[in-house]
This record gives sequence, C-alpha cells and structure tokens, in this order.
Amino acid sequence: MWTHKPWQGRFLPHPLAAGERLRSYAEWCNAVEGNTTFYATPARHTVASWAQQTDPSFRFVIKLPKPITHEKRLMGIDDELRAFLAAIEPLGPRAHALWLQLPGSFTPADVPALAGFLGRLPKQYRYAVEVRHRAFFDDPAATQLLESVLNEAAAEWIPFDTIAFFASPPGSEAERDAWAKKPRMPRRSVALTDRPIVRYLGRDATEQTVAGWQPWIDTVAAWLREGRSPTVFIHTPDNADALPLSRRFHDEVRSRVPELEPLPEPGPAQQPTLF
Repeated sequence: MWTHKPWQGRFLPHPLAAGERLRSYAEWCNAVEGNTTFYATPARHTVASWAQQTDPSFRFVIKLPKPITHEKRLMGIDDELRAFLAAIEPLGPRAHALWLQLPGSFTPADVPALAGFLGRLPKQYRYAVEVRHRAFFDDPAATQLLESVLNEAAAEWIPFDTIAFFASPPGSEAERDAWAKKPRMPRRSVALTDRPIVRYLGRDATEQTVAGWQPWIDTVAAWLREGRSPTVFIHTPDNADALPLSRRFHDEVRSRVPELEPLPEPGPAQQPTLF
C-alpha cells in the first residue's frame, strides 16, 4: 500500500525512489498490511529493504502466500512455507503477526487442518487468522471450535468489519467493485490475545466511514486500558484518504486514552522550492 498512486504527491513525496517509499509511509502510520506476499513470496533482499526503511517497532502484518492458504489449503506446503519464512526473516521484530487469510470455502470441517498447521509453525512468530465462512460467526459451536484451536496456538482471530460498507448501495465505481468482491461479515470484537488486529472497511464518503467505526473506538480504547496492544487497519473502497483517516481514528482513540503514544508527524509531500 505504500506505493498507492493516489497518495503520491498528495501525502507522500513524488517522485520517490523505491527504497524510500515505505520510509515515507512510516511517517504517517506505524503499521502496514503486507498483502502483496499473498500473490508472491518476496525476495529476501526486498524484505531487507523494508526493514532498513522502518524502525524496529514498526508493525508488519504479513499475509501468507496464496498457495499455502487457498490452493493447498494448509496441507503439503512445507517447501512453500520454508521459502516464505526465509524471505521474511530480515523483518526481525517488525513481523508483528503472520496473517492466514482463509477462503470462504474454509468451513468448520476444515478446522483440524488449521490446528495441525498452527501446531507445526515456528514459535518465534505470532499468528493471526481471518476466516470468511459465516458458520464461524453464526454457529456458536463453530465459533467455540475455532477459538479453542486459536487459543491453543496463542493465535489471534482477525475480524474484517464490512458492516458500514454494506449499509447502503454503492455510489462510486470503486464501491461497486468492492461490493462484488468483499465478504459480508458480522462485527466481531472479541480479542483472544494481547495483540488484537482489526480490519475495517468504510465508504468513500468520509462521514460514513467515521460513523461506521465508532463502535471500534470504544472497543480499542477498552483493549488499551486492559493492557493489550491492538493494531487497526482502516480501508475505504478507493483508499484515497486511508492515510489521514487512519490518523483520525488514532486521534479519536487517543482522546479516550491520552497515554497512547502519538503517531509520528509526516513530512511534506512536496519538495520545497526557492520560488
């Protein structure tokens, strides 16, 4: 996301060398979703560049590759997993969580495969799982089954909150595209670990996005008071204003929990000139 074109020259300097783009993004936010790793395992030297551009406290939530989670469905994936873990090793403490986003076809009947997979993973990383089958949310037995497996592995359950997005029909091209692709998930606000992770999808209209995240302000503030360290990702269909929206969400939480550290102050998007 740190190369998102609508941000260049508006929030982030442009032009900017590839090896500096994440550094500029990290002046706005202190965490990022590593979504590109879903499509291809990055080269180790690329990941080393990410580490060089960020402080050790910066948080990467890195998605496991598609062949592991979707194509082979957590079975017979030793080679792919070994290559992925070797590639991300340069992140060190920045690897806040490794993210298993499972397909909608992954049902409660598949949970034993998840349990076996989590049990084989190296202990130096934290893990977080996102499921998209409605039974995990609607069937108490399925909810309890998944929570039991995640608790055994000290893994988190990532909610993807799309309630605000689906509250009214789409009004833009980006919203119509997302309407066809995004899952309709109930809101889940139960933290299993001290590192809860939330993914929130609003609308392209700022006021709708802000109204929809209000329940999360209360939840995240409560987590902080409990001593947890949550990570929240704010999305909109076009993500054009995701950076200032993320900072606004952080500011709203900080108004409830003043001891929360402020985000860094971003530098200017435009280079200063003499005239």
